[in-house]
Amino acid sequence: MATTMRDYSEKRDFHRMQVNSEVTVTDTDGKQYKGICKDLSGTGMQLHMDTAIPVGTELQTFLPSTNEKFPPFETVIEVLRCEPSGDGYLLGATIKQVKR
Repeated sequence: MATTMRDYSEKRDFHRMQVNSEVTVTDTDGKQYKGICKDLSGTGMQLHMDTAIPVGTELQTFLPSTNEKFPPFETVIEVLRCEPSGDGYLLGATIKQVKR
């Protein structure tokens, strides 16, 4: 029986969905930041931000809906990585809670 190697992205439990939508991020002190949600999966998201956010930071996100039939997507995330990217920073985060 032959075993084939699957691409790492195929091994994910949830597929990533390209979003490229504006997102509002709020830290625990109530400070708000604007960014772009680059992609979204069932367990995490990737954000492009102007500001570096330290790893381990818990944030609330608000992703407005583009369809009036669906509510905005609101979550609590934890930053897993933050690395320079072009004119800002690329954040990888895990979704800890979906608020709505």
